[in-house]
Amino acid sequence: MVERRAHSRHRTLKAGKIVFNHRFCVVDCTVRNLSAAGARLQVPSTLGIPDDFDLVIEPEKAARACHVAWKDENHMGVTFH
Repeated sequence: MVERRAHSRHRTLKAGKIVFNHRFCVVDCTVRNLSAAGARLQVPSTLGIPDDFDLVIEPEKAARACHVAWKDENHMGVTFH
């Protein structure tokens, strides 16, 4: 399999929060891998999660703007803006 990413991702197991709708909606997630350019997130369901949102990774409190590159039932790949 050929790696197409410009930045290599590192496996991780961190708690995260997907935040959208003017910070009124929050979905807990698990960050499964991470790079400077994006991440793979595990969620209970991708239904209802928009294509653009903020991601907060614990214990950091800074939000990162994200765009969904792909998703399936319980995982999504995002790029950071």
